[in-house]
Parts: sequence; C-alpha cells; structure tokens
Amino acid sequence: MGWIEEYIVATGRSPALSLLLGFLGTYAVTRWVTVRIRRRTTTGEGASGPIKDVHIGGVHVHHQVWGILLVLLTGLLEFRFRPASPWVEVLALLFGAGAALALDEFALWLHLEDVYWSDEGRKSIDAVLVASVFGVVLLSNANLVGLGEDTLQRGYPFVLAVIAVHIGYCIVCLLKGKLVTGLLGLVVPVLGLVGAVRLGHPASFWARRFYAERKMTRASSRYDRMVARRERLRDTFSGGRGLFTSGG
Repeated sequence: MGWIEEYIVATGRSPALSLLLGFLGTYAVTRWVTVRIRRRTTTGEGASGPIKDVHIGGVHVHHQVWGILLVLLTGLLEFRFRPASPWVEVLALLFGAGAALALDEFALWLHLEDVYWSDEGRKSIDAVLVASVFGVVLLSNANLVGLGEDTLQRGYPFVLAVIAVHIGYCIVCLLKGKLVTGLLGLVVPVLGLVGAVRLGHPASFWARRFYAERKMTRASSRYDRMVARRERLRDTFSGGRGLFTSGG
C-alpha cells in the first residue's frame, strides 16, 4: 500500500480520503437499513427483525438529526483543537458519516415533511451523488474552477478572464435547467462546458426563451430519455427499486 503513503498521506489528502470513505460507507449502511424497514412495513418482510425506526417520546427521530449533530460536533472539535494525525482523519471520517446521514434526508430539508420514499424524496439521492462527486474532486486535489499553477502565473487579467468564461458557461447550464451539471461544472470544467453546449430541459428558462418549435421537440425527446436513465441510476444508487411512490 505504498501508493497510499506516497499519493494520499504525503500530499495531505488522508483527511479527504477518510471523509469520503465515511460518507460512502455510512450512506450504504443507512440505505440498507432504511430499505429493510421500508420492506418490513410495506410487505411484512422481516417483521420481527431488530432493525426499527428510532422513536423518542413518541416522536420519530429521523437519521438526519444524528447526522447534523455529528457534523456540528466534529466541526467544533476540529476548530477548537486542530488535531494532528491520526485524530484529524478520525474527525474527517465522522464528519463524512454525519454528512451522509444528513444528506440522505435532504428532501426533508426542502419539503419539511417525510417524503423519503416519495418521488420528492429522490432529491436526496441527487444530493448524495453531488456530494460524492465533490468528495472525489477534493481527494483528487483539483483546484476550484480548474485554475492550475500555469494559469495563475499568467497574470490577473488572464485569470479573471478564465474565471469569467468558466462561470459563464456554468450559469448557462443553470439557465438550461441543469442544476447538478452547473454546480459540478464549477470544479470539473469539462462537465460545465459540455452541459452548456448540449440541449437544455424543455421547461427551462433557456428553452422557453431561445428554442423554436423544432428544437423544443428535440429537447423534449432527449429529456424523456434522460429522465429514464436518471431514474434507473437513482433506483440503483438508493437500493430502493420499486419502493418509491408518488404519494409519499
């Protein structure tokens, strides 16, 4: 495992690796638990098992609560003590775990109700996917908006121009209704550029403002295929194929 020492530890990225592992591991376990509970309540499968929702004083305590508390606690300890290795990796691992618990119920943040297994609940999966990509970007030691040392050495006018162009096509992504692509494009420039060039969502501001009837038809057809692929990805990543409902 010498490559870990050379490329991860020696470059100061071991906390980022711990965070990502904590995030992905906790998300996988959390989804496994929630799927088991869902199947028990809907089909009676494993009805006598030990895995159950947590209730305190008759109130269902969502796992995002434990995640938020864990993120707050690890942040407090990091800011107060600034621990060295291996404790910084431990805190990063716990922070990742807390973030996974919180983001797995991201849809509840938006709707302020339990929509975990509804169509709206799929937004939590999108949030986890975006966070996972950002974690990989952190681990890869990528620079924000793709600015490398060679770019920075060319002077501020050039740097500002690069940033303006980069943010510009990310904004185009957002106007085309591609929220995830636009956000990820900030740290993975090629994604933002590809998203800005390709057709937008038919209901987006960009499509309604600039697309003629023929182009709108093409956008609608492409969007339908994209939605089908996205739903398959969501089902695979959530482990909840067939458990989502339109009514919550």
